[in-house]
Amino acid sequence: MKIRKVGVLGCGLMGSGIAEVAARAGYETVVREVSQEIVDKGLDKVRGSLGKAVEKGKLDAGERDATLARMSGVVALDALADCDLVVEAIVENLDEKRRTFTALDEVVKEGALFASNTSSLTITQMAMFTRRPDRFVGLHFFNPVPVMKLVEVVRTILTSQEAFDTVFEFARSVGKEPIACRDNSGFVVNRLLVPYILDAIRALEEGVGTVEDIDKGMQLGCGHPMGPFTLLDFVGLDTTYYIANIMFDEFREKRFAPPPLLKRMVQAGLHGRKTGKGFYDYGGKK
Repeated sequence: MKIRKVGVLGCGLMGSGIAEVAARAGYETVVREVSQEIVDKGLDKVRGSLGKAVEKGKLDAGERDATLARMSGVVALDALADCDLVVEAIVENLDEKRRTFTALDEVVKEGALFASNTSSLTITQMAMFTRRPDRFVGLHFFNPVPVMKLVEVVRTILTSQEAFDTVFEFARSVGKEPIACRDNSGFVVNRLLVPYILDAIRALEEGVGTVEDIDKGMQLGCGHPMGPFTLLDFVGLDTTYYIANIMFDEFREKRFAPPPLLKRMVQAGLHGRKTGKGFYDYGGKK
């Protein structure tokens, strides 16, 4: 299997980042969204990211222009028909993914590989929405995609060795450090990270320490770049709550169960930086 052309489903925060690293690595890249307005916003994010890289001296203007020339944004799903690899980075909703992959399977050439950037859903259930479960993998990038080096490459019990090896090498080719993961909810990173974050909330509920002291303790005591509450606000409390519920449904272990405080904050619309307030108050700044 040879990857020359990459399709990306979704041009939001993750999709635009995946499209950027693919195009920057030399792949012809097509990114698809449901409306031209969202496509344009996503491509503007890429231009802004590349512009910052030029300003910092990490990329020259010629490479920026060449990267943008390799990218195109589309609304029609059939524009992905001749892609060798299609990476899905749409909303974390199984029904939406089912509709998308079922439609995609009809238009994309038979030998193409499919991948999902999901952080919590299992790859097997998505692979079964298609007629190519042997060519379906998980390809979990981390935010912000152009900066974070790790990619989790997930194989199911149906993924062929050739498909897995091809996507693993693709991750390396876009400048990432891939690790191999089994298809369980949360893979490696979130399986360890989510219980840690949830336990920090339980510690706060039980009066172990304040938000600031727990954050400072994990930063200075464990060398973490940010404490659990700063991380929660960055990721989004709503996103974490959603992921935790999916993981609890799969494992049925208390450590994956969302604490009551997290549920109440999500219900109150306190989702973190994106809403201007979470465990910290950002004064309306998102």
